[in-house]
Amino acid sequence: MEIYLLLVTLAAIVIVIVTVSWLKWHAFLSLTVASLFLALMAGLSVDKIVTAYETGIGEVLGHLVGILALGTILGKMLSESGAGLQIGNYFVRIFGVKRLPWAMLLSGFIIGIPIFFEVGILILLPLVISLHKTTKQNILLIALPVIASLSIVDGLVPPRPGALAAISIYDANLGLVLLYSLVIALIAAVIAGPLFAKWVYKRVVPEKEPELIRIDTDAKELPSSGMSFFIVLLPVILMIFAAIAPYVQLPESLQKFFVLIGNPVIALLIAVFAAYYFLGFRKGMDRDLISKFTEESLLPVGSIILIIGAGGGFKQILIESGVGETMGSMSENLSLSPLVMAFIIASLIRIATGSATVALTTAAGIVSPIIEHMSGVNLELLVIATGAGSMMFSHVNDPGFWMVKEYLGLTITETFKTLTVLETILSLTAFAGALLLNVFI
Repeated sequence: MEIYLLLVTLAAIVIVIVTVSWLKWHAFLSLTVASLFLALMAGLSVDKIVTAYETGIGEVLGHLVGILALGTILGKMLSESGAGLQIGNYFVRIFGVKRLPWAMLLSGFIIGIPIFFEVGILILLPLVISLHKTTKQNILLIALPVIASLSIVDGLVPPRPGALAAISIYDANLGLVLLYSLVIALIAAVIAGPLFAKWVYKRVVPEKEPELIRIDTDAKELPSSGMSFFIVLLPVILMIFAAIAPYVQLPESLQKFFVLIGNPVIALLIAVFAAYYFLGFRKGMDRDLISKFTEESLLPVGSIILIIGAGGGFKQILIESGVGETMGSMSENLSLSPLVMAFIIASLIRIATGSATVALTTAAGIVSPIIEHMSGVNLELLVIATGAGSMMFSHVNDPGFWMVKEYLGLTITETFKTLTVLETILSLTAFAGALLLNVFI
């Protein structure tokens, strides 16, 4: 039964790849058909199939739909006002073209600590496209370092939710996990970001240009660099306030206020209205023009929302059909060290379900009782090894795969060659770092 489930899952993934790449189906249709095929072949009861699919869509879009819409509007205002171009020009002047990948790595690493991966992508994407237009370089050389740093921070570093969940399950020391994870995450991001980008951009040249956000390179009067950076960083600053508010002696009402404005949706909403005023009205745009830009930015979002939602539905079908549990139990039966076991279980569940959070929390739940009576297990490095496994091999069942593909204007083959390889490098490098530290600590 276990082998059968794995073969059926593999067949469902092949259906997605073939129908999108060869038959040119829309990814929403491909993922929906693959979900139905997997559910029926895995023996999921008919009454549960639609419910599971709808649950998966709701869980993903419930968190993302507002962020996607507001982030795209913000990106549109940054591009149409020329603010994105201004930031691009600033980075070119300060860092020079050759060091841009390193500048983007540090930007993603710093911005990624307080915010979700998806929010970071939407905040930094206009900047990436501006730099691409300004320097005429392959967009992968600029985008991959951002994606690498955002992804590794989201997967390993507290206070990201997955890391906090694993720390709680393993009863690990948060301070030590933070210290170890920052060192390992930075090394992994360097290898999977600028170094991998430098190698791959000569071998993968995207066929298309990004279309969801278009950068106006002909803007006559650009906003100041300070105002441009302020609008880009405003949602990040608000989210940082929300993150530190519980640890500062403030009146309870003020704490709740900071938590509210630091919610990703509210923070982006505030940034959008700030962009309307400072980049729009003060630069001579009228209400009709701003309304037009808003509508133009939202039209293409419908497609990506459908794709990401279908990816969430596919993920939930994988979970409901027991594929994740099957892979976890197969790994549990092997006689391995706790760090290796946690990494393998998390990796297999991630590949099967497409969810890093599900992989991390499920793997931690499986490994935790196994190590309960073991001595000499470094719990902090166990958290990192589990987190490393949860990033392994992003592919068609990962909503983030489709998000990066659509926003960067890549084909499905290009996304496999770049994002999938990048995530796997991050996973293996972080795991190697945990093993190396385990030798000395």
